[in-house]
Amino acid sequence: MRLTTLLKLLAVTLSAAISLASPSLAQSGLLKKKTKLDPITLSAGKPLAEKPYELEAGKYYSLAIKADGSQEIALAGAEFFRNMWINEVVINDIEIRPLGIDSLEFDAAGEATISFIPIRPGSFILQIPKTTGETQRAIFNVKG
Repeated sequence: MRLTTLLKLLAVTLSAAISLASPSLAQSGLLKKKTKLDPITLSAGKPLAEKPYELEAGKYYSLAIKADGSQEIALAGAEFFRNMWINEVVINDIEIRPLGIDSLEFDAAGEATISFIPIRPGSFILQIPKTTGETQRAIFNVKG
């Protein structure tokens, strides 16, 4: 790993640790500068995303995931979730601050919003489980 990448990773990790330790510090800095990403729509037979998401490690993002209720659909991505610091998942105005996520499943129409910070460069995928089609996944390219 290059030294600059290692230093960026260390800075992101420290930022996350500080924000976890002190909510007032988290609210006054990084977590106020959120970039809203184009939403992912879960609908029977429709693509999840039009194009790959281009992200930057250490920046704060918000991603809405909307299900139209046309089918019971899950969205999984263990590698995606393990390489992001998840600040919260909001479902029906209920804020959840998880230690880890593997997937989200929608049994009916609804929306969940995930706010997160990528902590490691790479390419990560959220996809409908047990599918192989390119339209059934969203790709997140994270630059260091």
